[in-house]
Amino acid sequence: MTKNDTAKNGRRKNGVSYAKWGYIFIIPFFVVYLCFTLAPQFLTIYNSFFESYRVGLTQVGPNFVGIENYKTLFSPDSSGVILVLKYALNTFVLWILGAVPQFVIALLLAIFFTSYRLNIKGQGFFKTVIYMPNLIMAAAFSMLFYTLFSRVGPIQALLEHWGWIDASFDFFSKQVTVRGMIALMNFLMWFGNTTIVLMAGIMGIDQALFESATIDGANAVQVFFRVTMPLLMPIFVYCLITAMIGGIQMFDVPQVLTNGKGVPNEMTRTLVMYLNGYLTNKNYGMAGAISVFIFVVTGILSGFVYKSLVAQYKDPQRKHRERKGNVL
Repeated sequence: MTKNDTAKNGRRKNGVSYAKWGYIFIIPFFVVYLCFTLAPQFLTIYNSFFESYRVGLTQVGPNFVGIENYKTLFSPDSSGVILVLKYALNTFVLWILGAVPQFVIALLLAIFFTSYRLNIKGQGFFKTVIYMPNLIMAAAFSMLFYTLFSRVGPIQALLEHWGWIDASFDFFSKQVTVRGMIALMNFLMWFGNTTIVLMAGIMGIDQALFESATIDGANAVQVFFRVTMPLLMPIFVYCLITAMIGGIQMFDVPQVLTNGKGVPNEMTRTLVMYLNGYLTNKNYGMAGAISVFIFVVTGILSGFVYKSLVAQYKDPQRKHRERKGNVL
């Protein structure tokens, strides 16, 4: 045995392999994920093909019915309306009303606070104030708005005193006002979190790029669209997709604000509120079918958003090189 072989064997015995410890440390995550996320997902899909509900104290099923739950889900009711599509539209509208101002304001604030030209003082204080609404529970927010805008609330009394409305006006009987309150609450709760994440993304961009663009004569708008947004796009897409997933799963705000009724005329009832109705009735087959529908819609919309926003910023020449296996 040579000296080199002896030295290598010594290094193997005395050295520590840190690679395996990384896998060991992530084992608890995968165990929890498999037990509490992946297994329930497969169980939900499995239950969607069975008839399983309770009538009083009598349990019906589980009996295999194939795709009957899905047929029922997409069948029109007595008035000719497919409820799952109606509630999906409600959910989408409520999310859009809150998400558009959320991202516009968050982007403006992120650019404002990260501007080296303005050099805003006391950024820590402003970040804390902006993020604080995110710490308030949605149920508490909903109860606050319900109290403020009820028939005996201060907003009603103040507007009546100014002569803007009369005593017959009810905020919870108008589709516009109820949807507006839900959108406003979602905006107030989440724009701070979006602002902080976008600020972190902008601060990760090399300042020299902004300086070079300014020297080349680019104005603030051109710098934003040609430098900031292309480099911020991965973070922006992440925020948009996570916000969309949260919007599709919207439940607590409209549930508490409308007492689970989706007033007026169920125009604020969301998909998860519809799902919760079947869970309350112990109809696990229909609840599973709705859950699968929400999962499919979420996947399709997330894929569409990712492809449409990220594809335009990819380098076609790099993609061509990657196909040939010549990645630089």
